[in-house]
Amino acid sequence: MVDTQVRPSDVTKFPIIDAMLNVPRELYVPQGQREAAYVGDNIPLGGDRVLLEPRTFAKLLDGLEIRPGDVILDVGCGLGYSTAVLARMAEFVVGLEDDPERAQEAQATLSANGVDNAAVLEGPLAEGAEKNGPYDVIVIEGAVETLPEAFVAQLNDGGRIGCLFSEGTLGVARVGVKADGRISWRSSFNAAAPVLTGFERPEVFAL
Repeated sequence: MVDTQVRPSDVTKFPIIDAMLNVPRELYVPQGQREAAYVGDNIPLGGDRVLLEPRTFAKLLDGLEIRPGDVILDVGCGLGYSTAVLARMAEFVVGLEDDPERAQEAQATLSANGVDNAAVLEGPLAEGAEKNGPYDVIVIEGAVETLPEAFVAQLNDGGRIGCLFSEGTLGVARVGVKADGRISWRSSFNAAAPVLTGFERPEVFAL
């Protein structure tokens, strides 16, 4: 996976490569999907949720410039794969999952595999996890049409946030940096994923 999908996508930073080589991805996917754990596609987790394809996830991490002392919020962590990878790169990771069974399974798998610098919380994804913040990095594991204001407040000044913005049938990965209470975004690469619940653009009704 790393040699055929990650490195060819110009992701060569050692912490990312090392983390993705050392986290067994097949442990963090649904039982029936384990044979497809390393394919170059999003993996369905149930409902309208997916585990991001390796290329998309790696390139998003590449743009976030994660540091060893960072505290990270991993929004939509699914069964814990992204949280496990991030935990190898940062000081502490808070995984957030809105499905109780997924949250429980993610925490159990992380604990069973010795990931002791991460914790999975259950709650609405669009609200973030305020009591554990603010964060140096926020990663959103899915697409958004609009970003709730809660995430601006939960990001440290100088902190980074990465997610996929859904634009019709296309998606654009963007990395934002917070300065003076506002986030400035730059586009990074094209990718697609389902829009997460709570991140939809409000409907405008016309008379």
